[in-house]
Amino acid sequence: MNAVHCHQIEKSFGTGETQVKVLRGVDFTAERGEMTFLVGPSGCGKTTLISIIAGLLGSDSGKVSLFGESLAELSARDQILFRRRHLGFVFQQYNLLPSLTAAENAAVPLLAAGMNRKAAVKKASDLLGVLGVGHRADAAPRLLSGGQQQRVALARALVHEPRLIICDEPTAALDHKSGESVMELLSSSAVHPDRAVVVVTHDNRVFHFAHRIAHMDDGIITHTETNTASTPSH
Repeated sequence: MNAVHCHQIEKSFGTGETQVKVLRGVDFTAERGEMTFLVGPSGCGKTTLISIIAGLLGSDSGKVSLFGESLAELSARDQILFRRRHLGFVFQQYNLLPSLTAAENAAVPLLAAGMNRKAAVKKASDLLGVLGVGHRADAAPRLLSGGQQQRVALARALVHEPRLIICDEPTAALDHKSGESVMELLSSSAVHPDRAVVVVTHDNRVFHFAHRIAHMDDGIITHTETNTASTPSH
């Protein structure tokens, strides 16, 4: 069973003469135990596609299933619970809550799931340490650099050990060395037989981490290649 299966996804914005067709019948899959990269020029529909996969945006037509489950067939409440339990997100805008510390921001998924606050913050702080920003666990987001905020956002995506992790440009704010360390963490900690990672990126310096690379242009997947230099971590 695929972790992600998209069949003929279409999406337009606007109406009439101003309508823009962003997705034109996308077929896309991401396998369990693999990291799949989604690459292509700006404006080709990558962020729209991952937003639909995550259930944050509806499609006009087509079907998306995650681990065999169609989110569209779930109630609104069950969709929220499914995302909370099974999905982790790292989007271009970090969306950190300014009133919370770095550790508290990273702990949000655990708190939402009902974990004791002290235990949740401790688990999040430990993960921040793995990501190299443990010394900033008590800092407010406004006091963090862009790269440090990116690590906090990554910790928030990983802390509840979701089955699907979706990253939009996770290395955009990082130098090459930091970007490599983030991708190594995703590759080693996030990829296992019952989990999948989907990464949107323009950073060809990290392409070697991908198991598969899906190339997108003008609202469709043009082709998908297997990266023989990378092997699934099981």
